[in-house]
Amino acid sequence: MNYELVINSHQSGGVDIALLRDRKLIELHHEKADQHFAVGDVYLGTVNKLMPGLNAAFVDVGHEKDAFLHYLDLGPQVKTQLKHIKALRSNPHTNVWPDPKQTEADIEKTGKINQVLQRMQQVVVQVTKEPISNKGPRLTSQLSLAGRYVVLMPFDGVVSISKKIIKNEERIRLKKLVHSIKPASFGVIVRTVAEGQSVEELENDLKELMKRWEHLCTQVKTAVPGQKILGESERTLTLVRDLLNEDFTGIHVNDQTLFNSLKSYIAKKSPELEKIVKLHNGKSSIFEHFGVDKQIKTSFGKEVNFMGGSYLIIEHTEALHVVDVNSGSIVGKDINQDENALKVNLEAAGEIARQLRLRDMGGIIVVDFIDQKSAANKRQVYERLKDEMQSDRAKHKILPMSPFGLIQITRQRVRPEMNVVTAEKCPTCDGTGEITNSIVIVDEIENRLKYLLHNMNMKGGITIEVHPYIHAFFTKGFLKSVRFSWLFKYKRWIKVIPVNALHFGQYRFLNKQGEEIQL
Repeated sequence: MNYELVINSHQSGGVDIALLRDRKLIELHHEKADQHFAVGDVYLGTVNKLMPGLNAAFVDVGHEKDAFLHYLDLGPQVKTQLKHIKALRSNPHTNVWPDPKQTEADIEKTGKINQVLQRMQQVVVQVTKEPISNKGPRLTSQLSLAGRYVVLMPFDGVVSISKKIIKNEERIRLKKLVHSIKPASFGVIVRTVAEGQSVEELENDLKELMKRWEHLCTQVKTAVPGQKILGESERTLTLVRDLLNEDFTGIHVNDQTLFNSLKSYIAKKSPELEKIVKLHNGKSSIFEHFGVDKQIKTSFGKEVNFMGGSYLIIEHTEALHVVDVNSGSIVGKDINQDENALKVNLEAAGEIARQLRLRDMGGIIVVDFIDQKSAANKRQVYERLKDEMQSDRAKHKILPMSPFGLIQITRQRVRPEMNVVTAEKCPTCDGTGEITNSIVIVDEIENRLKYLLHNMNMKGGITIEVHPYIHAFFTKGFLKSVRFSWLFKYKRWIKVIPVNALHFGQYRFLNKQGEEIQL
């Protein structure tokens, strides 16, 4: 499989990022220029409320809604962290690297929030879920600083290896290596892409994260409550960091500054892939050139077509998402009904996995597949859906198909769902469902003609382009027509031309050079 990133940078500062697999759109991200409370951002917050019933706290991090911090998201070593943060803020000369001898005991897994936090207490927290709908951000105080090969976990102390690294010898090598280079009292998670990497690569990655920790602690010393003290990298660099591998054949960008930034980053992290970063200078927009615009129009909306006449209906409610699979006009000539249902359901499984990732749908998703009698066929559809969703980076769980043909999915939701409006506003009614009365349009045209001739004292010929129906109204009867009456009224012959491209209520005034007169 070949992967490509297409990055469309706007003059406003925002960035649209499309991930393509074999030229097919599978992920779409939008990064705003002034985006706040993104996943990974670290804030100095103030505990506003303790809710023993929820075993959670509401923390003020500067958002209009207080952020949510559950007891289970505090992290075992939260007391050590709170002690270190307090020391940093009370004494600017405190070492940013905590003394391993000053480590506090882990909190109990079954403890209560009011045993650890107090109202108006200042805490350093990290965003794990962006604000969605009317809810504030979700937080954790168990900080993690992600790099290309490793993730640094302050106060943790444990070294973990990605489960996707299967070879036991490699797991042992990486564990020994990381233990020898990591700072005391800090934990490290070794990412999948670290497999086979040299000690120099891992050490350089870890050093960069240690610099970020030093910057965080320096910021904490003087930060005011609600201030962001450490931001996650730009979404563009974060995606490149997390996704980049030998399967990537191109990273296309239309902005020179971003191009230089990406090229520099990849040259440092994966020099062999530096050549795949390319600057787009074409006349057409970058999304149009790579077919992204067309795919966006056909992939979003309530109805999504796939495999000829088959289609999905995607509905959203407050509690869950519902996906209905329809065979449409696809009916096999030489196969029975159950085999036809299996064929459509297997194709639908791939499209559903793509839609969940593309729209970043989270929470509970219920899929209503076409009814099948064979238990083996039902199992086959379930296994296909699991296989298709293996490449989904969001945590998810899929339950086997129920007797009613339903499959239930839970998928991690950390940011608002990507929603693209594909319907266009009707130019005739401007989205109201009603159009202006034809008599009113005629009066409007005549009033503007009068303004041009009397008030503006326009010389030379005037031409009016109108819809063919309006043209017929103006010219019907010739000597008795509206146009002929203008000749007696204004002593000028006004040309009226029918234009099929204009909608019913649209018209244009042109001067003798054929240029449109702006009114």
